[in-house]
Amino acid sequence: MNNRRTQKVKTRDLVYAKAGDLELLARCYSSENSIGHGIVMVHGGAWTVNDRSTPWFVSESLARNGLTVLSLDFRCGPDHQHPTASCDVVAGVRFLRQHAKAFKINPASIGLIGSSSGGHLALFAGLNSRRSDHQSTRVSTGRGSFANAEEISAAPTYIVALWPVSDPLYRYEFAKATGRDDLVQAHDGYYKSLDCMADACVQRTLRSGEADVPPPVMIVQPGNDANVPKPMTLDLIDALQERECEVTYRFMPGLPHAFAYKPSPESEVCCDYVWNFIRENLCRMSSNAS
Repeated sequence: MNNRRTQKVKTRDLVYAKAGDLELLARCYSSENSIGHGIVMVHGGAWTVNDRSTPWFVSESLARNGLTVLSLDFRCGPDHQHPTASCDVVAGVRFLRQHAKAFKINPASIGLIGSSSGGHLALFAGLNSRRSDHQSTRVSTGRGSFANAEEISAAPTYIVALWPVSDPLYRYEFAKATGRDDLVQAHDGYYKSLDCMADACVQRTLRSGEADVPPPVMIVQPGNDANVPKPMTLDLIDALQERECEVTYRFMPGLPHAFAYKPSPESEVCCDYVWNFIRENLCRMSSNAS
């Protein structure tokens, strides 16, 4: 474990997709000890703030373990509204899968990871990638050209959701009840209506049968998370289990929302939890293929 912590991580920015006239950037994290697998990273920020550089600590940790990490910029509120962000996440998975040979990764083993609103997007986009309104963001095919690439699957092999806002309407009502005007404003900025918030509920798509059969999912919940109420997370776990999903749940007592965005011993522990989950799923996939 100590050896991998000393691995130097390389980063480079690239255009992965285009929405209308807007080119979307991603930051690629990699190291010399590549294991030939990739993952798409989705940042948090209540669907309205932050960018591809925000989840750098977790991205670097995963890259040191040998993963190729593609951390996405995507369209956020208040300039853009639901479902633009999840549409862009779908394009991000397609981009990494389409260019798997260039990235020297296995196209069949691509995962999704996100935190907070990014955890919501990883789940919502990952489980509903075939929705008709998730197809409009065009994927970069290289040399300045873009295509819808709907023929390329955007289904992830596994999903890691760190403190996800899995039910936007539930969290909106929670934010109003607890005087969190900042969160209320962010929800209003990205969602056009309460109906849109309800539409974006991961649990709803699971229970209605709209969502695809879930791959293995890992959920991390900090004990002192003032942004993500525990009942919402427990309801997400119930909805996943109702669909016979293999769920790994890590409750980390005493920690605040988004703690792993900064280096700390607790962030290291969280990253180890995430890596162990990913490694187990990659090993299982390799074993099933042989």
